Amino acid sequence: MKVKYSVSLRRSIASLTFILLYFITPHSVYAKTNKADSFDNLNAMNKASAVMLVEQKIIPKSLGKIIADSISTVIEKHSKPGAERSWNYLKVEPWLIAEGGPEVTRLHSGRSRQDIASTDGLMHLRNSLLESLKAVNRLRDSLLQFAEKNPDAIVPAYTLGVQAQPITFGHYITAYTTGLDRAAKRIERLYREVNRCPLGSAAVGTSSFPINRGRLAELLGFDGPLVNSLDANQLSRVDTEAMAVGVMSSLSLTVSMLLSDIEAQYRNPKPWIILKEKAAGTSSIMPQKRNPNSLNSVRSEMSKVLGLSTSYFFQAHNLPHGMRDMMRTPEQTVDRMTAALNKLTGIIDDLKFIPENSLAEVNADYSTTTELADVLQREANVPFRVGHHFASLMVSYGRSNGIVPAVFPFDKAKELFMKASADYKMTFRKFPLTENRFREALSPFGMVKSSKGLGGPQPEEVKRMLAQQKESLDKDRKWLTKEIGKLKEADRLLDKAFKGLR
Repeated sequence: MKVKYSVSLRRSIASLTFILLYFITPHSVYAKTNKADSFDNLNAMNKASAVMLVEQKIIPKSLGKIIADSISTVIEKHSKPGAERSWNYLKVEPWLIAEGGPEVTRLHSGRSRQDIASTDGLMHLRNSLLESLKAVNRLRDSLLQFAEKNPDAIVPAYTLGVQAQPITFGHYITAYTTGLDRAAKRIERLYREVNRCPLGSAAVGTSSFPINRGRLAELLGFDGPLVNSLDANQLSRVDTEAMAVGVMSSLSLTVSMLLSDIEAQYRNPKPWIILKEKAAGTSSIMPQKRNPNSLNSVRSEMSKVLGLSTSYFFQAHNLPHGMRDMMRTPEQTVDRMTAALNKLTGIIDDLKFIPENSLAEVNADYSTTTELADVLQREANVPFRVGHHFASLMVSYGRSNGIVPAVFPFDKAKELFMKASADYKMTFRKFPLTENRFREALSPFGMVKSSKGLGGPQPEEVKRMLAQQKESLDKDRKWLTKEIGKLKEADRLLDKAFKGLR
């Protein structure tokens, strides 16, 4: 017989599962070796609470010393190799009692596991965001160095998968660093949202103790408290974490486009950006194959980031406040992105750009004919649609007869121009360009040099954009250094205040 569960029962089961996993599962299941675990975070919260409780005269100094000594002993004992570490305060509290007696439980005045868990989650997430920004900045730097080796080399740009117009390599790469620049700024804005402290809000409605929540935030390195206590514990994490997975999702799309661009080159007999042979994989049966395995693995990671991000919204959707089905999904999403970005940065050094192949690809097709129509309009007052029609006739004729733009017969060009003019019922006595000007207009170098627009592929504009990107990167690095420094200074001040209790 099938048992039908009500929606409320399913939610209760989900809630119970979360509680069991969140508060009972050892943190080693989730811990990352390169950053503090939740036992470390709980210790910091215990230190901050002890300091604040004494300062607020909620507990006497004499008890503050006993509590501080107990916290220090527990930290020492449970930091030894093989010792148990827990993120569950109800697991840690008996350890404190064993050292200082039941009076030490006054440490928990005005707190709950709810606000402890919320604070722990944000401490993890803010550290993950700083690491992700560091990874984004490293990737930007590697790409800018890559671009500066051949900034003015001609490469094809594509629209709808078809060669569209020639641009320069510096223009191409700075398009991606611009996207990464936006991602960096989003992470910085998000960090400011994340770096607000719930501790002291208790379960949902604070307590009757005069808890100084601003002081707790200060001691833990937060920019301030999350004010509304219900929002602090139960609401804000959902929309803030949604922002986190959203930022990682948009970043994954930018990275995936770059990876897909490079992977597409492997279908080209003469690729212009490709992994150096030593960095490529080989086939077990086909001697000629050089597989971009490392690129494929990073692109696969981007898919997993998107998968985690999407799962977060499904987990968070349609839940009443106070439910935490999402658990550590945001932190896992950010950490996976960080690892993938660090791997991609290493791959950039293994990339080889072959400018002669990119130029050959441009010269083999008619992506410069837009400039021919523009030249006719600017210099001979030929309506753009007439010039466009003429250029289109040229393309059809050239492709049908295996003729590339550089050797297109000038006489045939004049003939096609007269036909295009007649199609629009216009009369020209002769083709208005000299052969030299015609050839120059069809040259990819000529087209790039003639670009005048802001953000275009012309060398002077590429030089400006490279400099601007480097300046922006420098500012973001300084911001990152400042925020890391603020956390370190908060740790120092917390330790100093805590030692003052002993």
